[in-house]
Amino acid sequence: MKIDERVIEDKLDTIDRNINFLKEYRETSPESFKACYKDIQAVKFSLLEIIEASIDIANHIISVKGYRRAGSYSELFLILKEEGVLDEELAERLSDMARFRNLLVHRYGEVDDNRVLEIAKNIEDVISFEKKLLSMINKKDKACKKK
Repeated sequence: MKIDERVIEDKLDTIDRNINFLKEYRETSPESFKACYKDIQAVKFSLLEIIEASIDIANHIISVKGYRRAGSYSELFLILKEEGVLDEELAERLSDMARFRNLLVHRYGEVDDNRVLEIAKNIEDVISFEKKLLSMINKKDKACKKK
C-alpha cells in the first residue's frame, strides 16, 4: 500500500484553510481576544481542526509504511521522528500539540485563553510539518517519473 496523496492533500487543505483563518488573530491583543467568546470558540475549533488533520496525516503515513503502532496521538509524531520523517525538535513540538488537543477536547481543567491565542499566533510547527510532507510527496513523484 502507498501513501494516498488525495488523503494528504485533503488534510493539508483543511490545515491551510484554518491557518489562513487564524492569521486574522495575529495582531489581536489578549484582552480583546478574551472579551469575545465567539472568537475564543472559533480559534479553539480552528486549532482543533489543524491538530486533528495533522494527526490523521501522521496516522496515515504510519499505517501505510508499516511503522510501529502508536499508543497515543502524541506518540504518532515521535514514531515519525524514529523513522526519519521528522527531526527531533519538530516531532517534540507536534507531540506537544497533540497533547494540547486532549486539553481542548476533554477539557482537563480550564484551557487558558491566553495560551490558545499564543498558539494560534505561532502555528509555524504545522507549517513546517506541511513542508516536510510536501517534500516527501514530491520526492516520491520524482522517483516514480525516473523509472
